[in-house]
Amino acid sequence: MSLIKKKRVSKKTKVSWRKHVNIEDVENFLEEQRLEERLGKPISEKTDEELFTVDSTPNNEIKLTSKQRRRLLLKQSLPKCFSMLQPHSEVPDPIIKRNRVRSKEERKNKLVKKIEEEKRSRGILKAKELQSQKDRKLYELKKANQPKIVEFNKDIWNSEDNTALNNEWIQNNTKNHTLRGTGKLLKTVPKSIQTKQSVIPSIEPPHPGISYNPSFVDHQALLQTVVQKELDIIKEEKHLQRVTRSMFSKVTAFERETNWLTEMSEGLDKTELEENIGDYKTINPPVKNKKKDLKQRRKQKEQQQAELARKAAKKEKRKIADIYRLKFLKNQIDKNEKKAEILRASRLKKVAENKKGTKRLSSIKFEVQEIDCSMPQDISGNLRNVKKRGDLLIDRYKSLQKRNILQPTTKHTRVHAKVKRFQKPGHKDNWKITIARSNKAL
Repeated sequence: MSLIKKKRVSKKTKVSWRKHVNIEDVENFLEEQRLEERLGKPISEKTDEELFTVDSTPNNEIKLTSKQRRRLLLKQSLPKCFSMLQPHSEVPDPIIKRNRVRSKEERKNKLVKKIEEEKRSRGILKAKELQSQKDRKLYELKKANQPKIVEFNKDIWNSEDNTALNNEWIQNNTKNHTLRGTGKLLKTVPKSIQTKQSVIPSIEPPHPGISYNPSFVDHQALLQTVVQKELDIIKEEKHLQRVTRSMFSKVTAFERETNWLTEMSEGLDKTELEENIGDYKTINPPVKNKKKDLKQRRKQKEQQQAELARKAAKKEKRKIADIYRLKFLKNQIDKNEKKAEILRASRLKKVAENKKGTKRLSSIKFEVQEIDCSMPQDISGNLRNVKKRGDLLIDRYKSLQKRNILQPTTKHTRVHAKVKRFQKPGHKDNWKITIARSNKAL
C-alpha cells in the first residue's frame, strides 16, 4: 500500500496561513455553541425540575364542552396562530433597554385624567362616548332580535308593502332616502326588459337546403335564393358604374378650356365682340327719366280697373260652373278619401312590420349574414365527411343585433399621425468639416 505524501506549503504570510490551515473543528465547535444558545442550556447543565414535570392533576376529570375546553386552553397558552410572533431563540436580547412609543392614554397628563374621571363620575360624557354607547345599545338590540341559525321564522320572499310611501305627492328621492338601509329600495325595471324589443325568435330554424343531406328541391331553392342575391348586387354595381364613371368622359386641359369659352360666350354676337374687343360698351343705350303725363296715367288706371273687372267676372262665372259640377266633385272627393284610406292602412301595416323587425340602433345599418350554401359536388351525404361552414360565434352575434339587443358596429382602426422628424442645427454630425475649415483658416 502506497502512502500519499502530504503536501507541504509555506505559511509565512497571513494569506497563505489562512488558506492552508484547517479550521473545520473550530467552526464545528462554534456552530454547536450557537445552536445551544438558540435552544437554551445543554441537557447536562439543566436541572431535574426543568427536564421533568410532576403530574399533580386528579384522575377524576370533569367533562367539559368543546367551547369550555377551547376557553380553558386559551387561558393556559397562547393560540397557535400567535406562535410566529413569539421569539424562537433562547439568545437574550443584546439591547436590554429599548425606546417605546407610549400610547395616547399613557401620554395624557395626570391632571387631565383626574378631571375626566370626575366628569365621568358626575355623568358628564363626551359626544364620542355618548355615540359609542348608543351604537353599543343598537348593536346589542340588533343581536338580541337576530334569529338563531337553526330558526327559520322569517319568509325572505314575503316583502311588506309600504303603504305610507305609495303616495303620488312623495317624490322618488324621498322614498329612496326613507328606504335606504332597509333593503327595500325602489328598483326601476329597464325599458328593455319591460317591452319586448323584437318578436324574432332567439334561435331561428335554418333553411332545409343547408343540411348535410338535403333534398333536391330544397337545395335548388337555396341556390336560387343565393343566385338572386348575387344578381341584385351585380345590378346595383352596374347602376352605380353607369351613373358615375360612365356618364363623364375624360378630356384634356385644352379641350376643357375650349368648352368653357364656348359655354361662356353662348348667345353673344361674335362679330361685335371681335370689333369692340378693346372698348367697353353697354348693350342697352341710356334711357331718359321722362315722367308720364295725365293722359297716360288715366289710361293706365282704366286698364287696371278693366283687368280687375275681368278677373271678378271670371271668378263669378267659375262659381256658377261649379254649381253644375257638384256631382263630379263629390265623386272625386270620395275617390280621394278611398285612396287616402288605402294608403293609411298600408302605412300602418308597414309601421307594424317595422316594429317587429330589426330597428336602426346606430349610424351603421344592420347587414344580414350571408347564407352558407354548398355546391352540389360539395355535399357529402354523411356527417363523417361534412365540411365546416360558418361560425357559431358570428351567428349568435348577428342574432343579437337582429333582435335589437346589440347595436351594429364596425372594426375601428387607429390611425397614427405621421411625426415629422428633423435634426437640430447644433446636433449635426459635421464636426469633421468644421475642423477642416479651421485648419485652412490657420
